[in-house]
Amino acid sequence: MSQIAVAAPSIRPRRTGGAFGDKVFAAFALAAGLLVLVLLGAIIVSLFIGGLPSFRAFGLGFLTDADWDPVQHIYGAAVPIFGTLVTSVLALAMAVPLAFGIAFYLTELAPPWVRRPIGTAIELLAAVPSIIYGMWGFFVIVPAMGDYIQPHVIDTLDGIPVLQDLFAGPPFGTGLFTASLILAVMVIPFIAATMRDVFLTVPAVYKESAYGVGCTTWEVMRSIVLPYTRTSVVGGVMLGLGRALGETMAVTFVIGNTNRITANLFGSGNTIASLVALEFGESETGSLKLSSLLALGFILFVISFIVLAISRLLLRPRVGGRT
Repeated sequence: MSQIAVAAPSIRPRRTGGAFGDKVFAAFALAAGLLVLVLLGAIIVSLFIGGLPSFRAFGLGFLTDADWDPVQHIYGAAVPIFGTLVTSVLALAMAVPLAFGIAFYLTELAPPWVRRPIGTAIELLAAVPSIIYGMWGFFVIVPAMGDYIQPHVIDTLDGIPVLQDLFAGPPFGTGLFTASLILAVMVIPFIAATMRDVFLTVPAVYKESAYGVGCTTWEVMRSIVLPYTRTSVVGGVMLGLGRALGETMAVTFVIGNTNRITANLFGSGNTIASLVALEFGESETGSLKLSSLLALGFILFVISFIVLAISRLLLRPRVGGRT
C-alpha cells in the first residue's frame, strides 16, 4: 500500500503592519472625537467670557429686562429670547404636520413615478440659501400678508376673546407670525427628508404582517412605522428646531426688528440671531454692547442645549424595556 505524502502548509510570518495601522486609525478616530468636544467647549467658553461683563453689569436682570437702549447703555435679553422661542415654536407647529404629511405620502401613498421628482424638490428646497428665503419673504409674503391675509384674519377674529388679542392690527405684513411662516417653509425640507428616509428603513415584513391582519395604511403608520422610527423622527424635528432657533437673515427681513414684547402675533419683534446680525457691526471692541451681544449668543447656545437635553429625555427607554 503506497503512502501519499501530504505537504505541510507553509506558515507565513505574521505581518505587524496591520496592527500598527489599526492603532493609528484608532488614534485618529479618538482625536477626531475629542476635537468635537474641544471645539464645543471653546465656543461655550469664548461666548461666556465675552458676555461676562454684561452679566456682571446687569446680573440676572439681563434675562428679564426688555430694554435695549445703546444710547443709555442699557441692555436686556428678554425681547430677543421671547421672539426666538415664539417664532421657533410656531414654525414647528406649522412645519411638523406638513413634513409628516409629505413623508407619509412619499413612502406609503405616492406612485413610484411621483416619488423621485417630489423627493428631489424637497432636497432642492433644503439647499436654498437663507438670504433667498428672506428676499422672497420680504417681496412676496410680506405684501400678501399686509394686503390680504392679516386684514381678513383681523376682521374675522374681531370680538372673539383671546384670539382678537393674538391677531390684532395694524396689518403691516411683517411680524412674529410672518417670521414663523418663513421659518416653517425653511425647516419643512429638513424634517420631511429625515422622516422619509427613516420611514423607508422599516422592514417590509413588519408592515406586510400588519396589512395581513387587516390594518389600514394609517394604522400601520401609527402602530408600526412611528414606534419603530420614533428616535429618528424626533431627531429630525430637533434638526428643524435647531435651524429655526439660529436662523438670521430670513428672519431679519420679515420680523420687523422692534425691541418689544407683545402678545400680538402680527406685531413686530426680534430674535437673538436677528438682533446680533443687526447690531454686531455697530458695536465697538470691548464695549458693553458687544459684551451683551456675545451674552445673547451664549444664551442662544444654552437654549439649544436645553432643547437637545429635553429631546434626549423624551427618547429615554420606557419602563419594561419598550422604546
